[in-house]
Amino acid sequence: MTGAGASGVVRQDTADGAILFDADALAQGERFDPRWFDAGFWRAQDHATEAPGGRGGIVFAHTPHGDWALRHYRRGGLVARMLGDRYLWNSAERTRSFSEFHLLHDLAARGFDVSRPIAARYRRSGAHYRADLITRFIPDAHTLAWQSQHGGIDAATAGRVGTAIARLHAAGVYHADLNAHNVLIDAHKVWLIDFDRGELRAPQSAWQAANLSRLKRSLIKVGAASSGEAAFGRDVWQPLMAAYENTLGSQERGANR
Repeated sequence: MTGAGASGVVRQDTADGAILFDADALAQGERFDPRWFDAGFWRAQDHATEAPGGRGGIVFAHTPHGDWALRHYRRGGLVARMLGDRYLWNSAERTRSFSEFHLLHDLAARGFDVSRPIAARYRRSGAHYRADLITRFIPDAHTLAWQSQHGGIDAATAGRVGTAIARLHAAGVYHADLNAHNVLIDAHKVWLIDFDRGELRAPQSAWQAANLSRLKRSLIKVGAASSGEAAFGRDVWQPLMAAYENTLGSQERGANR
């Protein structure tokens, strides 16, 4: 086990891999118990609930250290039939869990509204590894998909979403799966979650536009355009894009001063 650096992140070696955790999330000098990544451990104590609103694979754990969101990395698509939850090993820092932990830790430290990381783990077996991530639970928030299906998305909410995305895009933050399930809304903020395969890039209109197109397709898929494409464009997408473009332009002008 290595000590915490200036960032407060501690690396803790295990028999088959390693754990990164935020030292501020635990008592001073406390080690991270590997069992805390296991949803079954918390279920056995009646301290776990399934995430609502389409957030498949997420379990909320109500721990002595606060409420956490647990995620075990799983593949999707056809490759899942062969590899399941296994990923090809390259290096510790390039594991899905460590990469996402570092990105989230950096973004949270810079004041972005993202899910704050608690701990990440990989467990290696030969040429493959399995991975887990724990983030701080965001209370009193629901997904943009849920909002679409329970009352609809008004222009003000759409504008808040556009502003939040623009701030990240202006800073070069690429979200690999920007969809209606990975945007959380509470009374005051818009949060982006699930930065698996996310990264920092040079800001470019091509990938920024692709991000937005993915979100638009997702919104239509969850029913945001059930009243018709014209109404969706007028009431949701146009306000979102107006706020996005205004914020992006403002951020870019500020950076060039």
